Amino acid sequence: MPSTKNRITPEQRIYFHSELRQCPHCGTKLKRHHTAWHKYVNTLSGIYDVWNMAYACPNSECPYPGSYYRSAEADALVMKHTSYGFDVLALVGELRFKHHYTLSELHEELNRRGVVTSERNCERLYERYLTLLRASVTDHLRENLKEVVREHGGLLLSMDGIQPEKGNETLYVVREGFSGSILAAQNLKSGSAEELKQLLRPVEALGFPIIGLLSDGQHSIRLAMSGLWPEVPYQYCQYHYLKDIAKPVVELDRKLKTGIKKNLRGIRELEKQVQADPSEEATLAKDYLAAVRSVLLEDGNPPLDLPGVRVFEEAEAIRNSLKRSAKKGGSPTARNS
Repeated sequence: MPSTKNRITPEQRIYFHSELRQCPHCGTKLKRHHTAWHKYVNTLSGIYDVWNMAYACPNSECPYPGSYYRSAEADALVMKHTSYGFDVLALVGELRFKHHYTLSELHEELNRRGVVTSERNCERLYERYLTLLRASVTDHLRENLKEVVREHGGLLLSMDGIQPEKGNETLYVVREGFSGSILAAQNLKSGSAEELKQLLRPVEALGFPIIGLLSDGQHSIRLAMSGLWPEVPYQYCQYHYLKDIAKPVVELDRKLKTGIKKNLRGIRELEKQVQADPSEEATLAKDYLAAVRSVLLEDGNPPLDLPGVRVFEEAEAIRNSLKRSAKKGGSPTARNS
């Protein structure tokens, strides 16, 4: 995990956008409005620089113009007021309750897995896990939900399952999208549609209007939510959707990137040839070689920003520049590179 002495460096920046594309009240296409939140999220798979972008309805005649719609997928990564992902909390609960780890052992295991933390913070993570499991609709939360309904016309529900490792129980979390409130959370072994319905029943019993449902592609979640609210619009998470449909393209892109980089790695010999040459032609060649070297370090963020395509386009731009230089009578050194 990359880090400096006093600062953790994220491995990847991810921008999350609202899964809803149209206003649920008037149907107008939503527009990006502001950043709902931004933080570094420490997960079992790495540290990410996460941006959750909020969208709003631009229609001045919309009955709820002040409603902001953010990504449920981003909210499913991390609990409020912490930078550790839900998968880390789920693992802490698994190790503490099922394997009876002490705080010292939890500390060692998390650090072994790349989640850098202190023994004192392990205790906080354990307390947050307990708080999560105790999540229920209290009188105070019920009043907050009433306010959400007044402001936005109803609740926006999302559900997600977090499994720290295969074979472990899955932690299912139900959230309200406008307020970010956690309405229910429970560890389940199977996560069948019927079990998930039981987890959602207390939310249904509140009787608040539901204007939208959000989840990933897990079939049992979709069955449970649509079974309780069959008339409510259902939205599949765009981030998961794009990842799933782009898998064949991402694999081809990976092969493209590998092939291009393999062909470019022969530049070391050219660099040696011009290294000690002070001429203007050698200086030009060094600039081109530096550009090629930067391409070797290039990367992307699939599925929307494919690294192979990016490397191809930048390598193609360098080749076209060399061709133009040769046509204009560029130096032999530049033409050979």
